[in-house]
Amino acid sequence: MLFKGFNKKGLDFLRELQENNTKEWFEVHKHLYTEYILEPNRAFVVEMGEHLQALVPTITALPKVNGSLYRIYRDTRFARDKAPLKTHTGVIFWQGSAKRTQSASFYLRATPQEYVIGAGIREFGKELLDTYRERIRDKKRAEELHKILDACRQKGYRLAEPSYKRLPKGFEKSYPYPELALMRGIFANKKFTPDRVFFSEAIVDRCFGIYEELLDLHQWLHEMTLS
Repeated sequence: MLFKGFNKKGLDFLRELQENNTKEWFEVHKHLYTEYILEPNRAFVVEMGEHLQALVPTITALPKVNGSLYRIYRDTRFARDKAPLKTHTGVIFWQGSAKRTQSASFYLRATPQEYVIGAGIREFGKELLDTYRERIRDKKRAEELHKILDACRQKGYRLAEPSYKRLPKGFEKSYPYPELALMRGIFANKKFTPDRVFFSEAIVDRCFGIYEELLDLHQWLHEMTLS
């Protein structure tokens, strides 16, 4: 299947799903999900994956569910919101042997209202958080990350916000980059309203341009995951 852009009917499907978030409704309309969302996502992963290999030869682009494609079913075991289905769609490309959510990655996420293109690690697990904090205790490495994030900010990227209010154990008040120590994830992205680009093959070029701009951030995070 050649990628020709995302399907407008896919966002219509997600909009209807927002109003009918039940397993019963989804089972009746599952063929629409496959045609309008799943298949275009698979084609995008193949096409984008080939482009990304020019930036990161060892990138993982796996065009299947639980690979670069996400399951539509939510894990509601510990969630207050018991809605069974995700009302957004997305793909992820990651580097390394760790779980995709704990690896440096490039991603695209879409709802009926907007789509987001970015890179990073959304939330560090406990082990990776410990690794991150140990890494930024090295002021040279912290300075590198600070400069990378500042460059992203100047280019108009939205950055992760601090998750904590107090400096964690091991960081003195004199630490020069307190905002880094308060993070539980590091990412940068840009938001767009669904447009002609999203619904055409030009979305590949838009994503590639953004991924290329965020390559320094990706590489910093990937090196951290190898620690």
